[in-house]
Amino acid sequence: MKQYDKNSLIGFILMAIILIVFNTFFLPEIEEDNIKISNNSINQNTEENKTVSNLDIANKEIKINDDENINNTEKFHKSSIVEEKYEIIENEKIKALVSNKGGQIKSVILKQFQTYDSLELNLFNIDSCLFNLKFITASSINTSDLFFKAYNDGSNLKMRYELEENKFIEYIYTISDNYVIDFKINLIGLDELIPSSINYMNLEWSMTTPKTEKSKSNQDMYTGIYYQYLSDKETDNLSLTSEEDEDEVNSKLKWVAFKQQFFSSIIISKEGFGKPSYLLSKKSENKKSIKNLYCKFELPFEHKKNEQYNFQFYFGPNHFKTLEQYDLGFEEILPLGWGIFGWVNKFVIINIFDFLSKYFTNYGLIILILTIIIKLALAPFTYKAYLSQAKMKVLKPEIDKINEKLKGKDPMKIQQETMGLYRKAGVNPMGGCLPMLFQFPILIAMFRFFPASIELRQKKFLWADDLSSYDSIMNLPFEIPFYGDHVSLFTLLMTISTLLYTRMNSSMATGQMAQMKWMMYLMPIMFLGFFNNYAAGLSYYYFLANMFTFSQQFFMKRFIDENKILAEIEKNKKNPKKKSKFQKKLEEIQRKQAEQMKKRR
Repeated sequence: MKQYDKNSLIGFILMAIILIVFNTFFLPEIEEDNIKISNNSINQNTEENKTVSNLDIANKEIKINDDENINNTEKFHKSSIVEEKYEIIENEKIKALVSNKGGQIKSVILKQFQTYDSLELNLFNIDSCLFNLKFITASSINTSDLFFKAYNDGSNLKMRYELEENKFIEYIYTISDNYVIDFKINLIGLDELIPSSINYMNLEWSMTTPKTEKSKSNQDMYTGIYYQYLSDKETDNLSLTSEEDEDEVNSKLKWVAFKQQFFSSIIISKEGFGKPSYLLSKKSENKKSIKNLYCKFELPFEHKKNEQYNFQFYFGPNHFKTLEQYDLGFEEILPLGWGIFGWVNKFVIINIFDFLSKYFTNYGLIILILTIIIKLALAPFTYKAYLSQAKMKVLKPEIDKINEKLKGKDPMKIQQETMGLYRKAGVNPMGGCLPMLFQFPILIAMFRFFPASIELRQKKFLWADDLSSYDSIMNLPFEIPFYGDHVSLFTLLMTISTLLYTRMNSSMATGQMAQMKWMMYLMPIMFLGFFNNYAAGLSYYYFLANMFTFSQQFFMKRFIDENKILAEIEKNKKNPKKKSKFQKKLEEIQRKQAEQMKKRR
């Protein structure tokens, strides 16, 4: 086996794994405020807020406001109200508009956030959402077509549709001082109208998520549907990368989240949604919107005089600590990585980041300090890796002699000679690999952390106007395939520093690895295109990490004497260590392989 630079190989493998992982798998305490529920209805110009008028997503048995159902509901419709108006429920964090048509929440504004264009942040717009209770009496009824009356008793907003005396449909909204709205559905006297053979009704919820961030492609990458099973509390999701994905879940669900990149709308059922549940996610063709999201549940109807369903809505940011405090597993919607990568983010990176955020407001500085902390924590492993590299460098001339002497001969013989040299010199060729394994989870964890961190959203640093999105120092009049239509300086700096690091370590490459040097340089070039459209905070972190690695190696050279290492190696050659059981086993395997190769010849 020809020898090569283990550290450079590991670096190459790590970068390749990043691409594989990415392509495979792919959030302040306030004073108690008075909840305001307006007594005056507010007329709304829906044309000004209109983003997507077509809510027939995918044309798969999902036709909202279809003519047939509207005609059927005329038999059920006894209200004299014909004009759509809105009630407001709000606190210091959210403002929700509730329509008298359907009694549904038609818009939610997050007061503490803005869009990239400095507009108020609407989780969904008036004409791009629907909340509908569908059931059967003499005909099919959609509550989204019925005009409700608003009642204010001082603490709750009640939206009621009166059928006749002691027969009505009632929605009750109660807002607290956080991002949650309690929601109850009361069905009074409907047992006399719904046939006894019907034991369920459908609940539909859909919305078209608007573009709120700088990069539409990045927002699309993190927008989709997540859901939690009631029984085992496990969280799953539809594909975030497919043009369209759907699923029929035949298990009870605790909640379903319409997740955007940095914000989510979540519906929670205290008793669990009946099965099956139908979920659909489809990319929007509209430039001002991201995806069409839809879910449909079955609610059991037990033919009681009074039927009640208890739900909650969460309308808020995808902030880990905020989501975690509800103790419902909401934090699982954050793409922090699976296994050890997720653990590193949840228990290490996020806690350090939150701690630093208490004392610093400049997030570029916070990333710098975070990089220093990580590098110092990994310094012992980095030192061991560099020491192993230095030993390999000292042995390189002798390895080159073995390769030259046995050039064109049996590769197994070259491998045996090389391993013999390592054994005599007391050098472990894998000594630099194990320390690198400790750094790998950090590398992947940071790759997942930065694009998902709402703390970086719209935070400026140097020339970057948003660390959660790409930075640009030049907009191109055309688009370059695989690269984009702008130039990211942080990505350029990261690429250049990576190339310098590769060059600094490639001098150790021998044999077959020396012939593959061009691949070691190709990977940073490929990342130039990939990271050009990615979060500037991530490219900035990788650039800082490279620069600190250079600094560490510079200082390590002052403490590692290659002459002393060479003298130690020569001493070990005179007093070679006994073969370990592993070495004996390895040599035995090599001997058998050599014999098999000879037989084949």
